[in-house]
Amino acid sequence: MTHPAKHSLGCYMNLGSLDASVRTSDASFHAVREAGYDGVQFGDFPPQDRVQAAQALGLGVCGSGRINAPTEASPLAQKSVDSGFECLTVHVGWGMEDDPEVFQLASSVIEASQKHRIPLYVETHRATILQDIWRSVQLVKRFPELQINCDFSHWYTGLEMVYGGFEKKVEFIRPVIDRMGFIHARIGNPGCIQVDIGDGESPDRPYVGHFCHLWTQVFSAYLKKPPTHRFCFATELLGPEIYYARVFDGKEESNRWEQALVLVKLAKECFRKAQSQALS
Repeated sequence: MTHPAKHSLGCYMNLGSLDASVRTSDASFHAVREAGYDGVQFGDFPPQDRVQAAQALGLGVCGSGRINAPTEASPLAQKSVDSGFECLTVHVGWGMEDDPEVFQLASSVIEASQKHRIPLYVETHRATILQDIWRSVQLVKRFPELQINCDFSHWYTGLEMVYGGFEKKVEFIRPVIDRMGFIHARIGNPGCIQVDIGDGESPDRPYVGHFCHLWTQVFSAYLKKPPTHRFCFATELLGPEIYYARVFDGKEESNRWEQALVLVKLAKECFRKAQSQALS
């Protein structure tokens, strides 16, 4: 990933947020750049000319993938380097593995990242080894070199984090927060993983405040480390075809493009807040 002289926030657009008819067009790169994003995240390994088209516009590029077995980690990392990606977010395992299998997977990710010199961010996602907060905390304690991509909605909704004390659970996951270098941005509530948040300021949506609190905590942890890379915040508002965006009377609940821009605005506010707290 880019090595800046100081800490910085890079706002990326995960191309899966765009409709299929748009995401494969180079015109999408122009739209993303004009909207003020710093880069894009591919959901697969596109033809090299696609990556180059994004880079030619000054956009950063990163990718995503899945690792089901330890032997898959190194080839995936090498492929990411060959594709020109700055980093990769990865779903690792299926969440049904015993501890020895999980440890092997975690070790393989760390080794591949170090060998190929590319950050591999293991995602806090359902149906993966980081699907629950207890195992995630134990795992990063055992493997402090593990780098994490926070897709917080999977925990907030899937584990109903407000039940039993949100602040208590945020403190519990502090060891994971300290290792996060990437965020997949969407906001959910205790019952739905991706919901409309309006302008992000309505008091009747307390879950927005919860997500902003977590993002600020993540940024604060990042600012305490040596500035070896910029923090990547990738908006990822996925469509109804995979049951993320909700549909009512045949129409999506909200405009995902506009909602992504609200998430970017919130992220920048959270980053500034973390910077102010670091200086106080």
